This record gives sequence, structure tokens and C-alpha cells, in this order.
Amino acid sequence: MLEDTSFAIHPGKETNGSAVVYQDIGNVMDFYKEGTAYLFTCSNGKVTIQFYTPSIVRITMNSKEWPNLNLSKSVIVTPQAVTIGETNTKELLVLKTAELVLKIRKSPFRVAIEDQNGRILVSEDKQGMAYRENGEVIAFKKMDKEDHFYGFGEKSGHLDKRGEKLEMWNTDVYAPHNPETNALYESIPYFMTLRDGKAHGIFFDNTFKTYFDMKSSEEYYSFSAEGGQLDYYVMAGPHPKHVLEQYTYLTGRMPLPPKWSLGYHQSRYSYETEAEVRELANNFIERDIPVDVIHLDIHYMNGYRVFTFDKERFPNPEKLIADLKEMGIRVVPIVDPGVKKDSEYPIYQEGVLEDNFCKYIEGDIYYGEVWPGNSAFPDFTEERVRKWWGEKHAFYTSIGIEGIWNDMNEPAVFNETKTMDLEVMHRNDGNPTTHRELHNVYGLLMGKATYEGMKENLHGKRPFLLTRAGYAGVQRYGSVWTGDNRSFWEHLQMSLPMVMNLGLSGVPFTGPDVGGFAHDTNAELLTRWTQVGAFTPFFRNHSAIGFRYQEPWQFGEKYESIMKKYIQMRYKWMPQLYSLFYQASKNGLPVMRPLLMEYPEDAKTYNLNDQFMLGDNVIMAPILNPSVTDRAVYLPKGEWIEYTTGVSYEGENVHLVHAELEDLPIFVRKGTALLQGEWNSNQDKQTKTLTMKVYASDSEENYSFTFYDDDGETFAYENGEYIKLDIDIQSLKGKININIVTIEGNYNPAYNEINVEVVGTERTVSVNGKNSHTIKL
Repeated sequence: MLEDTSFAIHPGKETNGSAVVYQDIGNVMDFYKEGTAYLFTCSNGKVTIQFYTPSIVRITMNSKEWPNLNLSKSVIVTPQAVTIGETNTKELLVLKTAELVLKIRKSPFRVAIEDQNGRILVSEDKQGMAYRENGEVIAFKKMDKEDHFYGFGEKSGHLDKRGEKLEMWNTDVYAPHNPETNALYESIPYFMTLRDGKAHGIFFDNTFKTYFDMKSSEEYYSFSAEGGQLDYYVMAGPHPKHVLEQYTYLTGRMPLPPKWSLGYHQSRYSYETEAEVRELANNFIERDIPVDVIHLDIHYMNGYRVFTFDKERFPNPEKLIADLKEMGIRVVPIVDPGVKKDSEYPIYQEGVLEDNFCKYIEGDIYYGEVWPGNSAFPDFTEERVRKWWGEKHAFYTSIGIEGIWNDMNEPAVFNETKTMDLEVMHRNDGNPTTHRELHNVYGLLMGKATYEGMKENLHGKRPFLLTRAGYAGVQRYGSVWTGDNRSFWEHLQMSLPMVMNLGLSGVPFTGPDVGGFAHDTNAELLTRWTQVGAFTPFFRNHSAIGFRYQEPWQFGEKYESIMKKYIQMRYKWMPQLYSLFYQASKNGLPVMRPLLMEYPEDAKTYNLNDQFMLGDNVIMAPILNPSVTDRAVYLPKGEWIEYTTGVSYEGENVHLVHAELEDLPIFVRKGTALLQGEWNSNQDKQTKTLTMKVYASDSEENYSFTFYDDDGETFAYENGEYIKLDIDIQSLKGKININIVTIEGNYNPAYNEINVEVVGTERTVSVNGKNSHTIKL
């Protein structure tokens, strides 16, 4: 019989070869309901259980006092009124909603959570919730032999994280990035479990350094934190899509991005002068290679002081930005949190005089070494400071800038720990606490300050934010890139599961530095990476100082023409992409998806790392190794057509597919459709001719999807200025029936119809019952 006082666990963390001793939460002494919460007094602590919806439950443990339910920086909703059935016996309390059943054993306190069909989601065995005297909190859950784990934000390695230990601590990692690199720039303490085709999720909302141990035992897994409360949410699923909808209901969904941010971005650390930037832009125009954004890294600033331009390198930034905008190109400058210690620098003066910087408890400002030298750091945990920082971005918006790139916001500091002293205090909107507790949300809160400030300053235009660091909920403010990767084939390979797991963690707008940031890229690697980048949600080529330039033309015409083809393809696919981003903004579903998301019952998809889906009907199978022109491709259930060749393939089979350097194998599921535009020029990127390609199926197929469009630049869509079509497609022998189920919105696009093109066997086409190859808008 397990004692209700303490227990030892070994494996796991070990000190001097001894098992770690945890204090168990103990037996239930008393419980009662208050408002939306059930409160349990246990022999060794207190627990609160709240239902947020019928499918989402929150469990919070505090060893010393009643749990504080108002600490979250991520959760943006409050509990709904949920109908709960109660059955109370001496040994067991059962709480039941329409979708969840909680079986709470009283001696000792243990929770088993099932869905309404009796499927066990999570359960505790000998160990349950516990803590240590050093402040660590931990939860142990049974691990089923069929459990597969996904999400965890930005992690290297393979898609399925079973058999791994994962650490959440935002860290600037220049090198190396490899499968054992644990803590990276983003900490999202959330994961999805897939078991026998059904999924559920857990979000551990704790901002301290946290750990997920899916490795030490085959019988249980654990999640723990170095301090704070044990505070986690369980989401019922049962489909992976449902889990994402439930998680992003809690933590928010991405705003619709400006269309230009979905185009091709060109960056370097650094384009160092105005003349170099103009030459770069002219090259894109003259070569007819699409580009929407040129990024300015730290050399544009005066001595790396944020909110400045170096007047020698960039004598007239306002004219540069205006001239580039006429060419169809935006400028996105980098903004770091470190403010140079310089008594003649207005931003530093204001920060000191207005008490905006992070301090030690004794009142001294914390200084750390970053690019400008000795620097102070704004305390973004304070609303007043976030507002001040946001307002400062008028410096950029007043000269025509509509997007900002946040870097070094882990926060990164050039010292042994790579970050701010842990004893630095944050004011935290009246609840002061240490950097040890709030380190992981510093980047999130900087992103909030930046996005909201830009939105205010842009007066109706949509801002774009790119951020390196973040926490759960970062999707509400910015897109994320995967940091300082390298120009290795292994890093191209690793980028696919990284981006897919970020998407499964609620962050749809992500991508790696195409071509690799550090090290010298080569022609074949850059070409293959550009093919992949054309279909990752965020598409930026970025390279580091001291290494080879990697613009599309740097390796000669042969490679330039291939890269140009795929960058142009990005724009031809923009109607499809934009509709998927709309879907992400509405329900949290990723744009780039692992195959398991659409085929959760197909075990062959569970750790498929070198293929990905765009939406629900397109599979990309890129070449990820040098000198390779043939690869195995697994296609799940259905019939598939290769996009370029028109060759048909049977699903639930592995196929050997040939792909020369100019080829990216793309497969479209029969019975479905793609929306395609055209490439005009950099100065005119607007879609004027819209085509819906319907991939005819030989068997009866039904497919539903939503097409969405708006001006792509403003928030007018919030007032009905959009167009949205819900479309059903029925494939029959010899016929395609298209039904426009609903059409909404007042937006008038440059096109007034959608041309229908059948791919495969010729069919007659009807639109809403009338023979036609045109959908009139």
C-alpha cells in the first residue's frame, strides 16, 4: 500500500545515485464546490478542478495554499458554465460532462480521465501529483504501449517524441542544432497524445523551467517544473484536429496576416547599406524573381541602438522604404530588447527616468552585454512598459514600415548562462516575481508589446511580427522562425518535423531559414531547400555574416531558374495558402501538417518525418539528401495524382518516385480541388485570374472546403469586407458536381469568377445544378 506521505522514484532525476523523494499530495480530507471550481483539501496540499468546456478540464495543485487560478500569461478564456453530473461515494468522486468523465480516487488523491465512450485519456498509477521541498512540482501519468507524443513547440529530432526527455527553457542556441539539442528559443509546454487513432492533449501552464520525460519508463511519463504550481489542462479530442481546436480555444489563434508576409522574404546578417539593399531589390525586379520582404539585420542601426538608423549607412530610410514599396517590396527591420546604456540616447534616458527597465530587488537596474554593449532590458511583464515600448514603434511606422522582426528576446545575454540573472525581479503587473519564474514568457510579452503597438500605430493596416522566442499563445502576435540553423542537409531534414510540431503546438505561421543561416550553403542544397520553403508557412532565405551569400542567383542560371520557378509557384498557390491561413485564424489548424493529422488511424504516418501536407489534400515529398533523384513516398488512403506529371498512384502504398533537381514531388488527392492564381510581377502581385483545379476521381468522392479572400492588408474584413465560399465537390463517373453551399461577404476582388479546370479524365461539370465551367462571384 502506497503511503500518502512520500514516495521515491528512480529512474528520473538522481542526486548522488539516490532516488529522488517526492511528497505525494496525499488523501482527500474534504472537498466542496465554489462557482465553477471543485476544491479539494488533501493531507499534503490543495487541488482545484475546473471544467472550461465539456471537453477541457483544468487541474491545479498547490502544496501550501489554495491554487491561484489567475497566473496564466497564455489562457485567454474563462470557464464556461458546464453541466456536471456528480456521483460521490466513500472511495470515489465521479464528475461527468457531455464529453469527459473524471474518476477521482480519494485515498490517496488520484485522477483518471476518460471520454464519454470510456476511452482512458490520462490516468495515474502508484504516483500521482507530487512536489519536493525545493519547490519542484511533478505529475506522473500512465503510458500506454501505443502512445505517441507530438507538439512540445520548437524541438529538434523526429516527429514522435516518445522515448525523449524534453526541456522548456528559452535559449539562444547558435550551435549546434542537432537531435539532442534540448532547449531552444521557444517553450510551449503542451503536447498531443495519439493512441490507436484517437488523440487528446495536455497543456502544462507553468512558466518556470519545465521538463517532459517520455523516456525513463515504459509504464509512465511525467511532466514537472522547478517551481510554481502544478497547473495543467486536459483536452478530450478525440481527433487531432479537435485537440488543436481545444488548445487554441484556450491560448488563442493567429490573426489574419497581411498577404505580403506570406510571400518570399530575403534576409542576411546583414545587408549593411542602403546601396546594397537597392541593388538587391533591383536584382529581384530585373530577374523577375518574386520577393515581398527584405529584412534589415542589426547593421542598419546606429551602434546597434534600437529605434535608430545609421545615417552614414542608411542616409534616407524613408525614401528607401517608399521606393521599395513602389517596387512591391516591404522592409522589415530587426528590433532587439537590449537598450544600450548611453546617457545621451533618448530611449535609454526614457527607460531610466520612467522606471521601465528590469531591476534587482534592491533597486539597481540589471545590465547585460548584447550587441550594443552594456544594455538594459525593458520589463515587458508590466502593462505600462509594454505600452511604452509599443508606442516607440511609431519611429518605424511613420516612415512606412509595417513589419518588425524581434530577435534576442529569450532574452539572450552574452554570458555563461546565456540570459538574464535569475534573481532579477519583474514587476508582473503588481505581482512581482523573479526572472527564474518569468524567463520563458519574456519573448511572448515583448511580442505582445510589439504587435499591439504596431497595430495601434498602423491605423487599420495589419502588422507583421516575426519573433524568435515565445511561449504558449505566441501565435496571437507573431510568426516564428526556427532560429540559427546551419547549411547542412541534416538541418533541412530536421526542419520538417520542427515546423510540423510547431503547427501541432498551435503556431501555424512558422518556417526555417531557407538555405541555412550559418556555414556555407551550396547550389544543390539551396535549390532543394527553396523547393521546400515555397510550401512552408513562413518562407525566408537568411544567411550569416562571414558565410556565402545565398540569394537565388548566386550559383548561376541553372539553379536560379529552378529557384525562380518555385518562388513563383508560391505566388500561384497563394489563393490556396491564404484560405488555409484563414482556416488557421478561425480554428487553429496548421497550414503545414504531418500526415497523422489527416490520417490518425494510419500507423505508417505516426513518425513520417520527410513528407508533409499542405492543408488536408496535398502531400509534399521533397528530396532531402544530396545527389538523390529517387525516393520512397508513402501515400495514405485514397487515390493520388502527382501535380506536375499527372501520374496516378494508389494510396496505402509506398512508391518509388523519380525527381530530378528541378522536381518537387507533389501529390493531390483525387476527388479534391486546388485554388490557383498567377504570377504577374513584383509591382503587381494581385490575383486577377482564379482557377479551381478539380482532380477527378474514378470512384464516388465528396469533398468540402472553404475559399476565402479579402484585401490582404487591412482589418476591413472584420466589417464584412471579405469573400467566403463554402464549396462541396462531388466526383461521379463522367461528371463533377460543384455546389456553392454559402457565399458571404462584401469584398469585390480583381477577379469576378472562378474558372473550373478538371485534371484527369474529362468530365462534364455542373455548378449548382447548371452545366458550367465557371463559378460566378
